[in-house]
Amino acid sequence: MATRNSRFSAIPNIPQSGLTDSQSSTIYALKENVELLIGSRGSGNATRAVLGGQITVANPATQTMTRVTAIGAGFTISGVNVPSIEDYNKLIVNVQQLANDVTSLQLTVNTLINQLKG
Repeated sequence: MATRNSRFSAIPNIPQSGLTDSQSSTIYALKENVELLIGSRGSGNATRAVLGGQITVANPATQTMTRVTAIGAGFTISGVNVPSIEDYNKLIVNVQQLANDVTSLQLTVNTLINQLKG
């Protein structure tokens, strides 16, 4: 994933002489870890780094439902409370707006997850 949009320089092989065992193992471990992060070693995306330039998902759309417009207006008919048709219709619109907002956020999150996975 990290190599898709970026160029990384190859890390030269570690010299076989002139280093202590401790220096050699430290440099080898660093080389291996960097190669895993840039995606030049290993397979799969599990160890590859994600770079900021690879995340292109747009911000979610502005939320359409910012407040509930239904106010609970209604009537009592034969001892039963029923909503007014106007308030009921407002509630239907509110619920649909909320459903649309959730769908928009879900699409944004799914896109982001797919970009992170590579």
